[in-house]
Amino acid sequence: MSEQQAEHLEQPVEGEAEDEGRPTPEERRAWRVAALRLVRQYPDPALRNAATAVAEVDDEVQQLAERMVDVMERAHGVGLAAPQLGILRRILVYRASDEDEPKVLINPELEERSDETEVGTEGCLSLLGGELQVPVARHLRVRVSGRDVSGDAVDLDVEGFEARVIQHEIDHLDGILIFDRAEDQERREALRELRLRAG
Repeated sequence: MSEQQAEHLEQPVEGEAEDEGRPTPEERRAWRVAALRLVRQYPDPALRNAATAVAEVDDEVQQLAERMVDVMERAHGVGLAAPQLGILRRILVYRASDEDEPKVLINPELEERSDETEVGTEGCLSLLGGELQVPVARHLRVRVSGRDVSGDAVDLDVEGFEARVIQHEIDHLDGILIFDRAEDQERREALRELRLRAG
């Protein structure tokens, strides 16, 4: 999932000079371009295949999760699923706010969904690098189970934006993209935009 407003990440912290080891805006933009080259773009077939469950959380899985977090952050995303890197395994990473540490969910399952839903605009790193924005209805609250990067069982009850991000990334694990969840008119417009850009 793409970050809705990445501009704040481009600005130096007030009162802090750029030469104190912080990357410049130009460096951050270069990192983003490089990271997006690693993210599969629609219509790559990896985005349409269901991912397989992870049998064991071993060193390879932990290294993959670490790489996914790095790509997500450099691409200015708030979430990333393994299929977006062409790896069909049920692993997702996300960070719903700047104050949170990145989280890893392995073999996530939606155990409960609230009846109440809300439409919100979403972008996706695999759809024009996040430039394409689509209104999507999501459950306001979900309970998700799975494993963390250490292999320990997790059971999260989340709401709001965090719930939206998790639902978006789990869709990726099932080969579902945001325009699949959109109303007919928005879906047609999104596909038209993708065709035009592919040109």
